[in-house]
Amino acid sequence: MKQLLLSLSVASAVIMMAGCCNTNSQEAAENPVIESIMSRRSIRHYTDQAVPREVLQKIAECGVNAPNAMNRQAWELRIIDNPEFFNGVTEVMKEAMPFFVNNDDPKFRNCFRNATAAIAVACPDDESGMSLINVGLLCENICLAAQSLGLGSVVLGGPAMLLSKNPAAKPYLDKLNFSEGYILRIVVGLGYPDEAPDARPRDLGKIQFVD
Repeated sequence: MKQLLLSLSVASAVIMMAGCCNTNSQEAAENPVIESIMSRRSIRHYTDQAVPREVLQKIAECGVNAPNAMNRQAWELRIIDNPEFFNGVTEVMKEAMPFFVNNDDPKFRNCFRNATAAIAVACPDDESGMSLINVGLLCENICLAAQSLGLGSVVLGGPAMLLSKNPAAKPYLDKLNFSEGYILRIVVGLGYPDEAPDARPRDLGKIQFVD
């Protein structure tokens, strides 16, 4: 009887260890961070479903948790979800930068690549260039957070250039109310995706170990 109990105990331990190993392997194969990185795409068509403000707030908070030089946090974010803002900037862009506006697209909504929300990011100039690097890190956090929450994202330079440089767009830039010395650098469009583009090839030859 004792021998039987001992055999059963050993068998149970082996099964538990095997289950534990399988769980660890599964977790490694389904790492949610890696999944978000590898599955994220630039989305240029979105449904008309509005993104809840609490979701946009959480995404912005993920952005400002990005690493940044000496933790100076020299950035400012403005969350835009007002259709009138998007429509107004789009009308300015139709005149100033028509090549960014595709009126032949039946899904065309606005020059923010049809997003229903966006986060505009500004930072000051600095000699080292680290402020721009910090903004890049912040935007990557925004994109990955959006992906993990079932949203799409697209990083936009056109609207940022228009708002920063075109006099007709100044009323919309003023609405963003950035602090003095802060320059609008980039806009990240957000929304619920209405497309699922394939991944574009990546050149893994760019990666090399240093011996």
